[in-house]
Amino acid sequence: MVLSVRGLCRSYGSRPVLVDVGLRVGAGEAVAVTGPNGSGKTTLLRCIAGLERPSAGSVELCGAPLREPDALTRRRIAAALDDLDFFPDIPVAEHLALLLLAHGDPAPDEHAAALLAGAGLGEIAGQLPVSLSSGQRRRLGLLTCFARPRDLVVLDEPEQRLDRAGRDWLIRQLQQEKRLGHGVLMATHDAELTRRVADRVVDLS
Repeated sequence: MVLSVRGLCRSYGSRPVLVDVGLRVGAGEAVAVTGPNGSGKTTLLRCIAGLERPSAGSVELCGAPLREPDALTRRRIAAALDDLDFFPDIPVAEHLALLLLAHGDPAPDEHAAALLAGAGLGEIAGQLPVSLSSGQRRRLGLLTCFARPRDLVVLDEPEQRLDRAGRDWLIRQLQQEKRLGHGVLMATHDAELTRRVADRVVDLS
């Protein structure tokens, strides 16, 4: 089991946001978290990614308690929960190549080019991030998850600002993640993304 969440609760002061939430994500499995705005989807993902501490309950990653500062934990989770900031004077391809290099990739430039081409961003590889459209920036942010070691991919509404081509790429990429044996946990409002990728749905409404 890649991820196991039991009895997770999160409150802010006296206001409960999550109450006794449980879910599991196996290797090669995708789980969609759904529910209206304000139902706690983002809070749940932040607790699972180690960015917030649950008020109660447990989060286990690959059979061990989640410890966000632990280097092994950081190598097992790839998360895109917020819009990323990019270095303003570094071209798009170099952003990915530096990330790949930091994680020991033997051919970072080649693999960065392949990732960009697969996402339909090959033509803008030499551009600066500030010159990209919002949808292109979104795809680049998502690519940072797929350019690093991972057992679990955690995504918060990854379909946001993607056009039809971008959503088709995202669906193909997440299907590929499952074939590679990675777990996928995503909060989403997109019915097609849920239908074509998710094996199970956790509804927080």
